[in-house]
Amino acid sequence: MKILITGGAGFIGSAFVRMVMGSTEHRVLNVDKLTYAGNLENLAEVAEGERYRFLRADICEGEAMEAAFAEYQPEAVVHFAAESHVDRSILSPEPVVGTNFMGSFRLLEAARRHGVKRYVHVSTDEVYGSIAEPHDADEDWPLVASSPYSASKAGSDLLALSYWKTYGMPVMVTRASNNYGPYQFPEKLIPLMISNALEDQPLPIYGDGMQVRDWLYVDDHCRAIQAVLESGRAGEVYNVGGSRALANVEVVKRILAITGKPESLMVGVKDRPGHDRRYAITSEKVERETGWRARVEFEKGLEETVRWYSENREWVARVKSGAYREYYEKNYGQR
Repeated sequence: MKILITGGAGFIGSAFVRMVMGSTEHRVLNVDKLTYAGNLENLAEVAEGERYRFLRADICEGEAMEAAFAEYQPEAVVHFAAESHVDRSILSPEPVVGTNFMGSFRLLEAARRHGVKRYVHVSTDEVYGSIAEPHDADEDWPLVASSPYSASKAGSDLLALSYWKTYGMPVMVTRASNNYGPYQFPEKLIPLMISNALEDQPLPIYGDGMQVRDWLYVDDHCRAIQAVLESGRAGEVYNVGGSRALANVEVVKRILAITGKPESLMVGVKDRPGHDRRYAITSEKVERETGWRARVEFEKGLEETVRWYSENREWVARVKSGAYREYYEKNYGQR
């Protein structure tokens, strides 16, 4: 199968590319704009494979997407590309709405014109908003987005599903809980706290730190996406969770315990606007229909993630400084 993957240089996208290249015979075209969070170093191990190609392009540019589809003729699309950081969406919502909604529109149009046979739109559990205990959101739960980021993702979900209802395009939507693991840009909670702890820097905790998130190891998420790509039903939404809900402050305390650092490094900061209190989803549907199950227990996954960041401090320093872009210029800049 020839798969066009957008955002394949990002955290989850690159994990998916590595998995596909390592466990299947599929051919991959990775389309990525290479924003601050896109890092081709994450794909160094597969970059020279003859089944892998990279195209630096912006999904918001319709002509570029048309050209990519016309040349590569993909049979399937897995759409990761997004502006995904909530804090950035609050400070500057326009790029988030542009990429997440209009970029998705350009991609859907190109896929429709070229008769793509499978299309997976990768989304987030944040579209459901804050879920009061004891409830867990299923795929029919109302969308109550709280930030420009989650609203833009909710809108793009509905747009993608409309292409199934209107045009019969075989679209499936996945909505995952908070991912963590190696190669994540150190602005999200777990990699930020790990890198700060390793450097004996303050660990900022929003508000009282009791916001609850469900944690999903990135490789488990990628396996779920592959399962939906292969056996999901067109026009359906699939929640993907790790079934491990913890308050943010508890996650940070576990990181400090693993790194052997004192809890005195935790520093309370003003809560961000519109901060959802609790995310919670059920994965029963994807488990029932595809046979997927999360394999990595949170404790084991967190220990592995801390170990990876501890052993790859130079990678962290490069992505924080932007020096990783030298890798692109050296390896792809003249192509």
